[in-house]
Amino acid sequence: MSRSASIDRKTAETDISLSLNIDGSGVADIETGIGFFDHMLTLLAKHSLMDLTVKAKGDIDVDFHHTVEDVGICFGLALSEALGDKAGITRYGSITLPMEETLATVAVDLSNRIAFAFHVEFPTEKIGEFDSQLVDVFWEAVANNGRINFHALLHYGRNSHHISEAVFKGAARAIRQAITVDPRQPGVPSSKGSL
Repeated sequence: MSRSASIDRKTAETDISLSLNIDGSGVADIETGIGFFDHMLTLLAKHSLMDLTVKAKGDIDVDFHHTVEDVGICFGLALSEALGDKAGITRYGSITLPMEETLATVAVDLSNRIAFAFHVEFPTEKIGEFDSQLVDVFWEAVANNGRINFHALLHYGRNSHHISEAVFKGAARAIRQAITVDPRQPGVPSSKGSL
């Protein structure tokens, strides 16, 4: 069974096509019109070992918010669809990840219940032309639409680019753990019998 999904989302503000293969090899084909965001999504694919294709056109002449949020919505929906009933998965994943002078922890539970805690402060409002707060916006959209418990904690860091990278790489590695099939887990990993 292929664990993959494709999501198309078209609004007055964005037009997005996203394809995800969670049993891939980390291949990324990303075009959002936002250079820094493309870089972060490429890191997400590479470190999660998921194949990710994103073609997004948005009202980036206004700002990047709608495009970033809507790609997060599509990614969360695709992840949820690709996982199906989640039978056999590890379910939980976490990592404390160093990125230069920065150290961040990201933990996820693919529980089908939404929770989002983002304790990450950026020392600058912008990373190039990218609003730092959009890192939070993206991952909240992923958590809400993927029905995930998502927790990010910055222990320390001075450079906003490195902090963002630590969060994206940390999330990728945590998700990679959580989606891994555990041969000792034949059914859904919950005492309730369903997620």
